Amino acid sequence: MSESHRLFHSLVVHEGSKPEQWALFLHGILGTGANWRTFARRVLAERPGWGAALVDLRMHGSSQHLAPPHTVAACAEDLFALQPVLPGPVTAVIGHSFGGKVALAYAALREQLSVALDAVVSVDSNPGLREDASGSAHIHQVLDALESLPALVATRDQFTQHMRGRGLSSAITAWLMMNLRPVDGGFAVRLDLAAIHAMLRDYFARDDWSTIESPGHARTTMVIGGKSPAFSLEERARVWAAATAHPEHVAVEVIPDAGHWVHVDAPDALHAIVCAALERAEYR
Repeated sequence: MSESHRLFHSLVVHEGSKPEQWALFLHGILGTGANWRTFARRVLAERPGWGAALVDLRMHGSSQHLAPPHTVAACAEDLFALQPVLPGPVTAVIGHSFGGKVALAYAALREQLSVALDAVVSVDSNPGLREDASGSAHIHQVLDALESLPALVATRDQFTQHMRGRGLSSAITAWLMMNLRPVDGGFAVRLDLAAIHAMLRDYFARDDWSTIESPGHARTTMVIGGKSPAFSLEERARVWAAATAHPEHVAVEVIPDAGHWVHVDAPDALHAIVCAALERAEYR
């Protein structure tokens, strides 16, 4: 991968620290690495031996113009290609939703190449095949709103009014606004929606249960929002069964009051889980 096509990422370290190992933080669909910045800083304040690389996955944020295919596997390969430019070894990965499945794919790729990870934290990300895209109506509502947006809006207020008029919350609208870029006296969304749809189709068509049910070296923590629709009751039971069968390699953490946006709904609980996962990884 050429330098011009490498994933955009920003590095975060605790003031004065010199990290010996690094964790990748992966956003969900339509997000950017910056979504994790405040959370990562708080984690590193407690675990200063770590550094964080906040990644813009392909066709998100500033990681535009990457060549197809736009798949979960391609996202994992992008992450592997990023390692040589990072200041130290990547030994952990934390991902939310789409990014959680990318994290599992990345862990599996690393295992195949005999450079295994120590810790994976998958945040409210269903690892299985979901042909009906169950539990993801909110994402399709967001995509429909973006596709109905004019190619150019005059102001940020016009963008806000349009999105709110399509039924999106003020919080989701503010999050989406991070994808606006100034152009021709107005603003345009810096997203290739065809590429986004391709990644979502692959996400729902991909089955990564084997990474949990037949785990490799990494210890995987599956975080589930108690109020999230991302997992059915049967799928939650399947995760617990994997943890029971492989207690040294799989853990489950259900946060009762959190919905799908776990890092927004329950930042304190997720902070404790991530810090514990990184601490455990230090001794692996």
